[in-house]
Amino acid sequence: MALICVASPKGGVGKTSLVAALSDALRRTGRRVIAIDCDPQNALRLHLGLPLHDTAGFLARIAERPDWRSALRATPAGPELLPHGETDLRGALAAAAALAADPDLLGAPIRAMLADPSVLVLADTPPGASGALQALAPQAAMLLVVLLADAASTALLPDIESGRFLGGGTLGSLTGPRLRIVLNQVDRHSRLSLAAAEGLAGHLGPRLVGAVARDDAVAEALACQRPVVTHAPSSPAARDVADLAATILRDLPPPAPAAAAPIASPLFPWMRT
Repeated sequence: MALICVASPKGGVGKTSLVAALSDALRRTGRRVIAIDCDPQNALRLHLGLPLHDTAGFLARIAERPDWRSALRATPAGPELLPHGETDLRGALAAAAALAADPDLLGAPIRAMLADPSVLVLADTPPGASGALQALAPQAAMLLVVLLADAASTALLPDIESGRFLGGGTLGSLTGPRLRIVLNQVDRHSRLSLAAAEGLAGHLGPRLVGAVARDDAVAEALACQRPVVTHAPSSPAARDVADLAATILRDLPPPAPAAAAPIASPLFPWMRT
């Protein structure tokens, strides 16, 4: 159906927690959801309930051209997961080099997934510019950037809006029309956080697709290895994520209709209309 790349200009914004929660919320709308972990931290698996000892994955071995289908995991949380896999610094550098040399190592599996019109793919990318984001962004229906409601995020807006945080070249201008932003960990008890959120909302307009409350239920959900929507469905964060999922689905382009079968003319069967 569509690919959503979830990115951030810096770490520590709760991006992976949000990807897990959003994958779960979108699955609850009846979509088949595949979450892809492109971050060498290999943490998305923990949010979706895979056993701690299951450290296998796809991106960590991408230089070996593994079959992505064999790495796909069903998760207790519900969404399917293509985990990154455990790696060390040398392995991460080797995988990044292989992806830089041949972006289709990741692009081809994504095209195979998206050939199924029922599939919605969410990619959790490393902070900042990365080879994974460079490979995925051209196919993405939406580039969802996660920010905090604070002064630092406000200062990053020029880099985000210009596409500079994606790295050099033309990628920023190509993804600009598909850029959307979500504010995470908005503290309803902090005047500064609320003021920053209101300022960002006024500046971004319709490009801001949601805001998620700062909520202890998110950390508790991770401790239980479940997305917050499953762990605490009535919590403020869970309700915000459900609203975000609904907004994203409205904002995505509709799936292309299936091609109609040709109809033969009853008088001239060799003619097609």
